[in-house]
Amino acid sequence: MKNIYDYSLEQLTEYFALIKQKPFRAKQVFSWLYQKDAQSFEDMSDLSKDLRNQLNEEFTLDVLKIKEKQVSRDGTIKYLFELLDGSLIESVLMIHDYGRSLCVTSQVGCNMKCTFCASGLLNKQRNLTAGEIVAQIIKVQEDVGQRISHVVVMGTGEPFDNYDNVMDFVRIINHPHGLAIGARHITISTCGLIDGINKYSEEGIQTNLAISLHAPNDEIRNELMPINKVYPMDDLREAVSNYISKTNRRVTFEYILLKDINDDIIYARQLAHYLRGLNAYVNLIPYNSVDEHGYQPSSKEQAEIFKSELLRLHINVTMRKEHGRDIDGACGQLRAKRNGVK
Repeated sequence: MKNIYDYSLEQLTEYFALIKQKPFRAKQVFSWLYQKDAQSFEDMSDLSKDLRNQLNEEFTLDVLKIKEKQVSRDGTIKYLFELLDGSLIESVLMIHDYGRSLCVTSQVGCNMKCTFCASGLLNKQRNLTAGEIVAQIIKVQEDVGQRISHVVVMGTGEPFDNYDNVMDFVRIINHPHGLAIGARHITISTCGLIDGINKYSEEGIQTNLAISLHAPNDEIRNELMPINKVYPMDDLREAVSNYISKTNRRVTFEYILLKDINDDIIYARQLAHYLRGLNAYVNLIPYNSVDEHGYQPSSKEQAEIFKSELLRLHINVTMRKEHGRDIDGACGQLRAKRNGVK
């Protein structure tokens, strides 16, 4: 069975032409899927019964199901989803003063092997389709009964290692007849795949780019993020600079603060030097400890010292509010536990 959420409006239009149906049927179905929250093809009351039966035979809306749900005291909800093939993935809903933000997963497992990250505890098994990423939003909206206003592709997997499906996903949720989530409310986070950044700079969409940096120099980044040995920091900086020039968009650099690893004030100065001249800001992230890796979060005092030094050196910086500390908050933790990783 085909996943109906894999289809863009254009692809649905082509499908209906193929089965000798009027093109406007595609907009009707799209509206039912994304505006009217149809739970089944039977709900699509303005389609003929024969057409609904045909769609029911060829497509499914039941792309994933909630396997487990953890609710934090701060309102954060972590979902463990089961896909049709039995694979498990995670999404995290965070409540902000500006709306509800969903962190979605783009791959089953991850091959980037960042040493602090729970996502890499299980190797990549496959890419998610565009529809499987879309379905995470649909299912969460259905579960909480409220609209998702912001989306970050920052869960398990490297989005630019699944480039085409992620871009199709973005176009579907951004489409005015789709979920109509504004481009500037969509963020894609990469660990630094330069080829992906270069392609992304040519897309012509006003979505946001975030770079998982997490280190002030190549020596530390090589230890934390093996991808740095392929795409070192100078090359990454050049790609980001080119992206900013082409898109006129500001870039976020994510920096997880790890005790005695990357949180010394000297490293704040190195980071400021690296970023000088870029239209960028730093998002400092308190670390959610992963037992398997042994890293510890920086103290609040040290985190404030690091942040203050960046501000002194005229670097725009924010400290991310902690979410889900009392649940399996780090990407991949819940899935790894359910797959028997200790």
